[in-house]
Amino acid sequence: MINANQALEKLKAGNQRYIDCQQEGVSRFNVESRSEMATSQAPFAIILGCADSRTPAEIIFDQGLGDIFVVRVAGNIAAASQIASIEYAVESFGTPLVVVMGHTNCGAVNATVDFMAKGDVPFESDNLTSLVKRIAPSVQPLLDTDATNAEIKQSAVIANVKATMTDLLNDSPVLAKAVEEEKLTIMGAEYSLETGGVTFLDQ
Repeated sequence: MINANQALEKLKAGNQRYIDCQQEGVSRFNVESRSEMATSQAPFAIILGCADSRTPAEIIFDQGLGDIFVVRVAGNIAAASQIASIEYAVESFGTPLVVVMGHTNCGAVNATVDFMAKGDVPFESDNLTSLVKRIAPSVQPLLDTDATNAEIKQSAVIANVKATMTDLLNDSPVLAKAVEEEKLTIMGAEYSLETGGVTFLDQ
Protein backbone atom coordinates (compact mmCIF):
# COMPACT_ATOMS: atom_id res chain seq x y z
CA MET A 1 0.00 0.00 0.00
CA ILE A 2 1.26 3.49 -0.84
CA ASN A 3 1.57 6.17 1.83
CA ALA A 4 -0.71 9.17 2.37
CA ASN A 5 1.46 11.61 0.41
CA GLN A 6 1.59 9.28 -2.57
CA ALA A 7 -2.17 8.76 -2.35
CA LEU A 8 -2.71 12.51 -2.31
CA GLU A 9 -0.55 12.96 -5.41
CA LYS A 10 -2.57 10.29 -7.22
CA LEU A 11 -5.78 12.14 -6.39
CA LYS A 12 -4.32 15.46 -7.55
CA ALA A 13 -3.08 13.95 -10.80
CA GLY A 14 -6.45 12.32 -11.43
CA ASN A 15 -8.31 15.54 -10.77
CA GLN A 16 -6.06 17.38 -13.22
CA ARG A 17 -6.85 14.77 -15.89
CA TYR A 18 -10.54 15.31 -15.17
CA ILE A 19 -10.17 19.09 -15.50
CA ASP A 20 -8.30 18.62 -18.78
CA CYS A 21 -10.90 16.10 -20.04
CA GLN A 22 -8.18 13.47 -20.45
CA GLN A 23 -9.64 10.80 -18.18
CA GLU A 24 -8.03 7.39 -17.98
CA GLY A 25 -10.04 5.76 -15.20
CA VAL A 26 -12.97 4.88 -17.44
CA SER A 27 -10.66 2.73 -19.56
CA ARG A 28 -10.37 0.38 -16.59
CA PHE A 29 -14.13 -0.18 -16.40
CA ASN A 30 -14.10 -3.45 -18.30
CA VAL A 31 -14.74 -7.15 -17.91
CA GLU A 32 -11.18 -7.86 -16.78
CA SER A 33 -11.29 -5.18 -14.07
CA ARG A 34 -14.61 -6.42 -12.77
CA SER A 35 -13.28 -9.96 -12.56
CA GLU A 36 -10.11 -8.86 -10.76
CA MET A 37 -12.05 -6.80 -8.23
CA ALA A 38 -14.63 -9.49 -7.52
CA THR A 39 -12.65 -11.10 -4.73
CA SER A 40 -10.50 -8.32 -3.29
CA GLN A 41 -9.89 -4.59 -3.18
CA ALA A 42 -7.12 -2.26 -2.04
CA PRO A 43 -8.37 1.33 -2.21
CA PHE A 44 -5.55 3.85 -1.76
CA ALA A 45 -7.80 6.65 -0.48
CA ILE A 46 -11.13 7.13 1.26
CA ILE A 47 -13.37 10.00 0.16
CA LEU A 48 -16.14 11.24 2.45
CA GLY A 49 -18.12 13.45 0.10
CA CYS A 50 -21.53 14.92 -0.49
CA ALA A 51 -24.36 12.94 -2.07
CA ASP A 52 -24.92 15.77 -4.57
CA SER A 53 -25.34 14.23 -8.05
CA ARG A 54 -22.69 16.59 -9.44
CA THR A 55 -19.89 15.33 -7.19
CA PRO A 56 -19.02 11.70 -8.08
CA ALA A 57 -15.58 11.17 -6.57
CA GLU A 58 -14.53 8.38 -8.94
CA ILE A 59 -15.03 10.73 -11.89
CA ILE A 60 -13.65 13.85 -10.22
CA PHE A 61 -10.42 12.03 -9.33
CA ASP A 62 -10.41 9.90 -12.51
CA GLN A 63 -10.09 6.57 -10.74
CA GLY A 64 -11.10 3.06 -11.73
CA LEU A 65 -12.74 0.15 -9.97
CA GLY A 66 -11.23 -0.58 -6.56
CA ASP A 67 -9.09 2.58 -6.44
CA ILE A 68 -10.98 4.70 -3.92
CA PHE A 69 -13.42 3.89 -1.13
CA VAL A 70 -16.25 6.42 -1.38
CA VAL A 71 -18.74 7.35 1.33
CA ARG A 72 -21.36 9.88 0.27
CA VAL A 73 -24.00 11.65 2.34
CA ALA A 74 -25.71 15.02 2.02
CA GLY A 75 -23.50 17.70 3.56
CA ASN A 76 -20.52 15.30 3.89
CA ILE A 77 -21.26 14.87 7.59
CA ALA A 78 -19.76 12.21 9.86
CA ALA A 79 -22.55 10.41 11.66
CA ALA A 80 -22.15 6.88 13.01
CA SER A 81 -22.76 5.04 9.73
CA GLN A 82 -20.27 7.17 7.81
CA ILE A 83 -17.63 6.79 10.52
CA ALA A 84 -18.18 3.02 10.61
CA SER A 85 -17.70 2.82 6.84
CA ILE A 86 -14.42 4.72 7.05
CA GLU A 87 -13.23 2.62 9.99
CA TYR A 88 -13.96 -0.49 7.97
CA ALA A 89 -11.76 0.66 5.08
CA VAL A 90 -8.92 1.73 7.37
CA GLU A 91 -9.02 -1.49 9.38
CA SER A 92 -9.61 -3.89 6.48
CA PHE A 93 -7.43 -2.42 3.74
CA GLY A 94 -4.91 -0.22 5.55
CA THR A 95 -5.99 2.76 3.43
CA PRO A 96 -3.70 5.63 4.48
CA LEU A 97 -5.69 8.72 3.45
CA VAL A 98 -9.14 10.08 4.24
CA VAL A 99 -10.34 13.15 2.35
CA VAL A 100 -13.42 14.99 3.59
CA MET A 101 -14.64 16.77 0.47
CA GLY A 102 -17.21 19.53 0.46
CA HIS A 103 -18.21 21.46 -2.62
CA THR A 104 -19.30 24.90 -3.74
CA ASN A 105 -23.01 25.72 -3.68
CA CYS A 106 -23.81 22.78 -1.39
CA GLY A 107 -27.56 22.52 -0.90
CA ALA A 108 -27.30 21.12 2.61
CA VAL A 109 -24.93 23.88 3.71
CA ASN A 110 -27.01 26.59 2.02
CA ALA A 111 -30.17 25.30 3.70
CA THR A 112 -28.37 25.35 7.05
CA VAL A 113 -27.23 28.96 6.60
CA ASP A 114 -30.77 30.02 5.70
CA PHE A 115 -32.16 28.10 8.65
CA MET A 116 -29.71 29.73 11.06
CA ALA A 117 -30.14 33.22 9.61
CA LYS A 118 -33.90 33.25 9.25
CA GLY A 119 -35.07 30.53 11.60
CA ASP A 120 -36.93 28.85 8.77
CA VAL A 121 -37.21 25.08 9.00
CA PRO A 122 -36.42 24.17 5.39
CA PHE A 123 -38.04 20.74 5.32
CA GLU A 124 -41.11 19.03 6.71
CA SER A 125 -39.07 15.88 7.26
CA ASP A 126 -37.58 15.46 10.73
CA ASN A 127 -34.73 13.50 9.18
CA LEU A 128 -33.76 16.30 6.82
CA THR A 129 -34.11 18.87 9.58
CA SER A 130 -31.79 16.83 11.80
CA LEU A 131 -29.20 16.89 9.01
CA VAL A 132 -29.36 20.67 8.86
CA LYS A 133 -29.08 20.91 12.64
CA ARG A 134 -25.98 18.73 12.55
CA ILE A 135 -24.25 21.21 10.23
CA ALA A 136 -25.50 24.22 12.22
CA PRO A 137 -22.68 24.45 14.83
CA SER A 138 -20.09 25.05 12.13
CA VAL A 139 -22.24 27.80 10.62
CA GLN A 140 -23.12 29.68 13.83
CA PRO A 141 -19.80 31.57 14.25
CA LEU A 142 -20.03 32.85 10.68
CA LEU A 143 -23.33 34.58 11.38
CA ASP A 144 -21.63 36.91 13.85
CA THR A 145 -19.63 38.62 11.10
CA ASP A 146 -20.38 41.37 8.59
CA ALA A 147 -20.24 38.92 5.69
CA THR A 148 -23.09 38.74 3.19
CA ASN A 149 -25.35 35.71 2.98
CA ALA A 150 -23.50 34.52 -0.12
CA GLU A 151 -20.12 34.95 1.58
CA ILE A 152 -21.31 33.06 4.63
CA LYS A 153 -22.50 30.17 2.48
CA GLN A 154 -19.14 30.03 0.75
CA SER A 155 -17.22 30.06 4.04
CA ALA A 156 -19.61 27.57 5.59
CA VAL A 157 -18.57 24.85 3.15
CA ILE A 158 -15.01 24.90 4.51
CA ALA A 159 -16.19 25.30 8.10
CA ASN A 160 -18.37 22.22 7.70
CA VAL A 161 -15.50 20.22 6.19
CA LYS A 162 -13.28 21.10 9.15
CA ALA A 163 -16.06 20.21 11.60
CA THR A 164 -16.45 16.81 9.95
CA MET A 165 -12.71 16.19 10.20
CA THR A 166 -12.91 16.98 13.91
CA ASP A 167 -15.90 14.65 14.31
CA LEU A 168 -13.97 11.80 12.71
CA LEU A 169 -11.23 12.14 15.31
CA ASN A 170 -13.43 12.86 18.31
CA ASP A 171 -16.02 10.17 17.62
CA SER A 172 -13.74 7.38 16.43
CA PRO A 173 -11.01 5.97 18.67
CA VAL A 174 -10.06 3.73 15.75
CA LEU A 175 -9.31 6.66 13.44
CA ALA A 176 -7.73 8.74 16.19
CA LYS A 177 -5.34 5.89 17.01
CA ALA A 178 -4.44 5.38 13.35
CA VAL A 179 -3.66 9.10 13.01
CA GLU A 180 -1.62 9.09 16.23
CA GLU A 181 0.38 6.11 14.97
CA GLU A 182 0.93 7.94 11.65
CA LYS A 183 -0.86 5.20 9.74
CA LEU A 184 -3.61 7.55 8.61
CA THR A 185 -3.87 11.13 7.38
CA ILE A 186 -7.17 13.03 7.36
CA MET A 187 -7.42 15.99 5.00
CA GLY A 188 -10.12 18.41 3.93
CA ALA A 189 -10.92 19.51 0.41
CA GLU A 190 -13.38 21.60 -1.57
CA TYR A 191 -14.61 20.67 -5.04
CA SER A 192 -15.59 23.48 -7.37
CA LEU A 193 -18.73 22.75 -9.36
CA GLU A 194 -17.75 25.61 -11.63
CA THR A 195 -14.19 24.58 -12.56
CA GLY A 196 -14.01 20.88 -11.70
CA GLY A 197 -10.96 21.52 -9.55
CA VAL A 198 -10.36 20.20 -6.05
CA THR A 199 -8.58 22.45 -3.55
CA PHE A 200 -7.00 20.57 -0.65
CA LEU A 201 -6.91 22.25 2.75
CA ASP A 202 -3.97 22.27 5.10
CA GLN A 203 -3.74 19.01 7.05
